[in-house]
Amino acid sequence: MEIDKFHQQTDLNLELFFSLSHDFLCIAGFDGYFRKINPAFIKAMGYTREELFSHPISHFVHPLDKEKTAETRAKILEGIPLVHFQNRYITKTGGIIWLTWTSVPVPEKELIYAISKNITHIKQLEEDRHFRIRDLTSVNSGLTKLSYTTSHDLRAPVNNLIALFDLLDLTKIEDEETLLYLDMLEKSILKLKITLNEQVDHLRENQLLKPGLEEVNSKEILYNIIDSLRSIIDTTGTTFDIDFSEIETLRTNKFYLHSIFLNLITNSIKYSKPGIPPQISIVSKRTATGVEIEFSDNGIGLDMEENGNKLFELHQVFTNHHDSKGIGLYLVKSYMTSLGGTIKASSEKNVGTTFTLCFKS
Repeated sequence: MEIDKFHQQTDLNLELFFSLSHDFLCIAGFDGYFRKINPAFIKAMGYTREELFSHPISHFVHPLDKEKTAETRAKILEGIPLVHFQNRYITKTGGIIWLTWTSVPVPEKELIYAISKNITHIKQLEEDRHFRIRDLTSVNSGLTKLSYTTSHDLRAPVNNLIALFDLLDLTKIEDEETLLYLDMLEKSILKLKITLNEQVDHLRENQLLKPGLEEVNSKEILYNIIDSLRSIIDTTGTTFDIDFSEIETLRTNKFYLHSIFLNLITNSIKYSKPGIPPQISIVSKRTATGVEIEFSDNGIGLDMEENGNKLFELHQVFTNHHDSKGIGLYLVKSYMTSLGGTIKASSEKNVGTTFTLCFKS
């Protein structure tokens, strides 16, 4: 008596399980028609129960998935269970839902017991990710071509300037200040030529995808950049507080590091407060996971709550500065990511900004 009561309760519970499940449960015949379907599936499809029963299951399958669904159904009829099969169904309103199916045939009853989950939201996320990857690939390809073209095309006028310097007879110039400026200009042009040649070689070897690593003296690179920017540094009254006493050498990509340092320094100068000389602090330190280099300035800063999430995105401009293009920080972030590192930013409006470069050991 107790056993009969248990079976009665079990049958009732199974029916409730079928009716209340948010997954889609169904029983289909070998003839290709539904025999039983739960409310969740009926609601998702938008048809009445009678409409779903009166048409073959293939009637509701997306046209592009009918062939592979028929092939899979044939295997089920041979007694092969189905696991995680994905196809699309058309709802009554014309919408598309993605389903993933697990089905088990019972040949002696000519029935198929199946359960499916609605994975439409997952497919939408995958599609969005695909579009984002495609767009990023396109942007990076465009930037690579732009960098190559710019570097290549600038070499001709730079070589022309060097040739003009060779023609100058400095013995005929007596003014010491003029000679000093000419010397500074010549050094800057020669360094520009070296940078352009390195960039062209770098792009030609496709190191944007696989950056070559070497032992690099970061302090030396930093002072070379400062030397190349001497004119604008003197004009703006920029001062530096540099401390590389804890660590000076990094195993990294020299080209990337030069570009990262250059962009951060020029940003600090570019976005300084009007009438207040830029003060830039650059400090390196060891951490448990590697090395950090911190760049801090006393510039105009920005509202991180408003702009922090898009700070490193391409073409994002946060001031009215005429020279702002929204590329520098994007490149810095891209280079750090390629090196397996990260960059963090903190900023306060009218106080300044700090960028922390995190290099892994």
